[in-house]
Amino acid sequence: MKKRVLLLDGQTIQSLAIAKALKKNNYNVVLFCDTKTSYGYRTRYADAKVICPSVITNPVEFKSFLIEYLKENIIDVVIPMNDFSASFLSSNKLELLKFTKFIIPDITIFNSGYDKNQLMQICEQHNFPHPKSADLDKVALDVASEKVGFPSLIKPNITTGGRGITLVNSKEELFRIYNSIKEEHGSCHLQQFIKEGGKQFKVQLFVDDKGELLASSVIDKIRFYPEKGGSSCCNKTIEDKSLVNLCYDVLKTIGWVGFADFDLIQDPKTGESKIMEINPRVPACIKSSIVSGIDFATIIANQTLGLELKNYIYSPNKYLRYFGLDILWFLFSQNRFKTDPNWFKLLSKNTYYQEGSLDDIMPFIYGTVGGFLKQLNPTFRKNKSGMR
Repeated sequence: MKKRVLLLDGQTIQSLAIAKALKKNNYNVVLFCDTKTSYGYRTRYADAKVICPSVITNPVEFKSFLIEYLKENIIDVVIPMNDFSASFLSSNKLELLKFTKFIIPDITIFNSGYDKNQLMQICEQHNFPHPKSADLDKVALDVASEKVGFPSLIKPNITTGGRGITLVNSKEELFRIYNSIKEEHGSCHLQQFIKEGGKQFKVQLFVDDKGELLASSVIDKIRFYPEKGGSSCCNKTIEDKSLVNLCYDVLKTIGWVGFADFDLIQDPKTGESKIMEINPRVPACIKSSIVSGIDFATIIANQTLGLELKNYIYSPNKYLRYFGLDILWFLFSQNRFKTDPNWFKLLSKNTYYQEGSLDDIMPFIYGTVGGFLKQLNPTFRKNKSGMR
């Protein structure tokens, strides 16, 4: 009998690649979606799609719904698709493990990586490269200003998608707007602003319960929309053992187990890549890793079940485009004809698309239209306007 894997927040774009990889490896896939108007709900690679309460807006209802579902249905593995469902699993770990299996750090360890302020403090204590930061709950604004300098970022400790991150250019500006940001987004820290000109990277790792690194991949972000503070719309898998080793050292220091996705920004002045944050779940661009030979979906599922892992061979230099955003990038960027790879190179053996594929076209249609409209929404664009 096939093992059943439940993807929480299955409406997300990353669920497309994860579901397809799991189906390819003989798993039965169930998606929990909080809306039908989404990428995940339209994929053909899910055996079941369940509309459920939102873990973001209705966590209590979601918990009751999930537990009832687990009692009535056999689910062998649970994998979270976004920060909120990952945090939910960690917070309710002991209770939920009575009904199913999943791999995620205990909540104290989870927060030491997921909380951006705690992560910066750990980096400072252990000399891992990171932007200068100050905890605004513990340090007065004028003291933080002296330590970090300007320009700098007011950064909520817990945030996703750049929400609440605000650039400030002076002590006066910091004093003027800090309280309103804290009131809306919770505790914050002040962080050095890394100027434009350097590259941005993502590093994906999976660490087992013995602390061994089982798999890794590295992504170079090439294009973004919006160009300042936006999401990547074209990226490339690369080989960079130094970045992998750095991020692995951080995870060992924290005591992290399971999957982790790092964001790093290169300081154009020094060329040093600095740790910005840890995402405790597979990123939207996880398809980059999978098409490059590192099947994190099956690695997570097999490791959760104690099954033997195959020897995965990393083959980088694969391009992944988020086409809906890439269209917007082309429309608004002054570099539209000067980008590498060429924007018009739409089809090649090493080019893939984040929204789906020809064998799973419906998510591409539904998601591209929905994503296009979302990016044109002024409120959404305002939330994404901060620079990390």
